[in-house]
Amino acid sequence: MNAWAESFNATLKVERVHRTVYPTRRHAIRDIARYIELRYNQKRLHSALQYRTPNEAEQDWYETNKAA
Repeated sequence: MNAWAESFNATLKVERVHRTVYPTRRHAIRDIARYIELRYNQKRLHSALQYRTPNEAEQDWYETNKAA
């Protein structure tokens, strides 16, 4: 879990945080939340998830594990 979190934080910093100047903390929080929800979870393919997005992997998990 720690390696995953470190990888995510590194990606977030490289792809978003270090490329943006935020006028306020509120702007930073809003922008980072949008990045996670709209880019990272929906478009970015992950090798650890068999080149699926996190949302696709989560949906597959729910379909596989739903109660009968």
